[in-house]
Amino acid sequence: MTGAVVTGIGWVTTDGGGQGRRNPQFSMTDGPLPTLSREVVRLDRHPRYGRQPEYSRVGVAAIAFALRDAGCEEWVAKRPVGIVAATRLGCLATDVEYYETVLPAGGGIARPNLFAYTLPNCFMGEAAVYFGLTGPMLIANDGDGDSLCGWRLAIETLMWGECTTVLAGHLDVPLRPALPGLPAAAPGAVFMVLESGRSASASDYGTLDVSGRIVRHNGHAVGNAVGLVRACLKALVA
Repeated sequence: MTGAVVTGIGWVTTDGGGQGRRNPQFSMTDGPLPTLSREVVRLDRHPRYGRQPEYSRVGVAAIAFALRDAGCEEWVAKRPVGIVAATRLGCLATDVEYYETVLPAGGGIARPNLFAYTLPNCFMGEAAVYFGLTGPMLIANDGDGDSLCGWRLAIETLMWGECTTVLAGHLDVPLRPALPGLPAAAPGAVFMVLESGRSASASDYGTLDVSGRIVRHNGHAVGNAVGLVRACLKALVA
């Protein structure tokens, strides 16, 4: 068993983008995600943001909101902060979009910009460059279906001493059109800033720990990512 302090929360859902200290209400429902631009996310110094596919834009935006909520978005020197996330569909929507540009003209109009984002961890590299993060980066398949795999792995990363701060989260975007036989996945992204080696203060969201496959917030088991975010928001205002 090991634990971490939650210092920031950010998300992008069908209701829009949010930060824990500014948006105390949170939900993840089916439907289209909002259109995200560099101006909307306030990434003025990120010239490539608008050229990224939806999967990457949503992931980078949720990371930006989480760092902003934790008060550590700005940086001067690179810092050993990691990113660990889970997904059910990965960048499949980007893969499909790219393949649709390969089919016409025997691949003559294939889009190289899309091809550059046909790996599920590409958004992590974008976030790492933009926010000066040099810690371990990992994305895993959420085979359990409870959307908490990213938090389990992130806390293990802290326990192993690979870094003392890590962004933990979950990311999925809808497929258009949906493909039969694929698991259902609530669209959107949620990321939390987790820190180890210190106690939680009144301005934090509480603590997380993992025992086996059970994720606990302030000692109470949570069943999925939505329940975890709501428990953290409730702890902040309690």
